[in-house]
Amino acid sequence: MPTIISLLNMKGGVGKSTLAVNLAWQFHHFGKRVLVVDLDPQFNASQYMLGGERYKRLIQNGASTTWDIFEQHTSVPGSPKKTLDPAKVFHRVEHQYRGTGYLDLIPACLELCYTLRNPSGKEQLLAKFLSKEATQYDVILIDCPPTDSLFSTAAYHASNYILVPVRPEYLSTIGLPLLARSIREFREQHEESSLEVAGIIFNSTSDYQPEEGRSRKEVTELAAQLGWHIFPTSIGYSRSYPKGAREGRPISATSYSRGHHTVTLRTFAHELAARIGVSV
Repeated sequence: MPTIISLLNMKGGVGKSTLAVNLAWQFHHFGKRVLVVDLDPQFNASQYMLGGERYKRLIQNGASTTWDIFEQHTSVPGSPKKTLDPAKVFHRVEHQYRGTGYLDLIPACLELCYTLRNPSGKEQLLAKFLSKEATQYDVILIDCPPTDSLFSTAAYHASNYILVPVRPEYLSTIGLPLLARSIREFREQHEESSLEVAGIIFNSTSDYQPEEGRSRKEVTELAAQLGWHIFPTSIGYSRSYPKGAREGRPISATSYSRGHHTVTLRTFAHELAARIGVSV
């Protein structure tokens, strides 16, 4: 069975989608079979991985998305019941790398917003779908929106681990108590769950002092109270990340990106793999 990690923070603007897709590419380059699940109605991860034009063509051609997973049992009066074809849900991003592994995506779309209007009974649909249809993968990364909603609950049901990206700046801790409470309440309601917090990763760092140092200290103190691990490697900010999003490429293949950013990401991927028990 795959190891499933959700990237989640109740505060936006922490570079969550960028980290999710670049980690996915890195695990793929380790030779793993990797799937990215986009749960964010803004579908940033989908556009990053496919590039804007390819994503647009995919949607225009009627590709299935995470919205179809959540709405697979929704019926409209006077219309036939929809059926979900798993073959149309998984979209190949990159084929075998150095002879092994592949990288797939279940994209998101704006219509996911409508699912939030009627969320009842849909919390476990993603977990059920992945447990039945996604057993061929080694690693699954779920990119979550920065809200406590149906999508975070669905991610909890589906995941083994939560990875928390934090940008070390003022108000950087604002989402952590909310996330901690959300996870605690989920565990209380679902005692059978084995969901764990893999840890906090400082993301999009710039070494701007003293503000970044103060923010790191505040996050570290709160993490100690929560019993959450902080990864030793931090992911530095690079203009090559948004450039990679435009090109639909990982940091390692983005034109004119500096090599040390690739090395840092690879180092963190090794740390994460060791933490969650994935052999690379």
